[in-house]
Amino acid sequence: MRIVVIEDERAISRLIRTGYGRDEAEVLDATTGEAGMQLVAKANPDVVLLDLGLPDMDGQEVCRRLREWTDVPIIVVSARGKEDDKVLALDNGADDYMTKPFGLNELQARVRASLRHSLRRKAAEPEPVFRSGDIEVDLQARVVRLTGEEVRLTATEYKLLAMLVRHAGMVLTHKQILEEVWGPAYVDELHYLRVYMGQLRHKLEPDPTRPRLLRTESGVGYRLMAE
Repeated sequence: MRIVVIEDERAISRLIRTGYGRDEAEVLDATTGEAGMQLVAKANPDVVLLDLGLPDMDGQEVCRRLREWTDVPIIVVSARGKEDDKVLALDNGADDYMTKPFGLNELQARVRASLRHSLRRKAAEPEPVFRSGDIEVDLQARVVRLTGEEVRLTATEYKLLAMLVRHAGMVLTHKQILEEVWGPAYVDELHYLRVYMGQLRHKLEPDPTRPRLLRTESGVGYRLMAE
């Protein structure tokens, strides 16, 4: 595995390099946004860890520019913990967001999750059946089952669930979901999303008030938990 770290705090880069043995990963680092983008182009990494507070440009701009030409998983690692920063980074194409300080074990878990998602995305054909707990979603047949029994969903409910399934384990922002499921004209209609997410939870969750599968990322969006 090859990791590119775009981070001007040398201590963070050293921590990441130390956390991965030489046989586990090759860790390459850059201290500016411009150098980081050049390194990504040259090294073709498996994942990018990106800080937002870079000396030459904002990391949000780096994320946007990387997404113009590469689908490499990008995990933002930043001291900015405000919801607006998280939402903007995810809308700009980041796959995940971690707030400093962070634990190395959690970072490694996030990297593994991003790599799994990337492999699924790059597969020639998407996996036709998604399973998590008692839920089974057959994307090819457009059938949803709970404990083996078919669950009837409306067209919009299914479209919303299918989007979450295709990005299982990843955070999707309200804007991303609204734009894909309802269209660009509806990106501010958050109540639509809340209503339909509530309907899905009542149909799929044992306790809709304490969802285990369809999780809320407060102020940001939603995540479908994948086992």
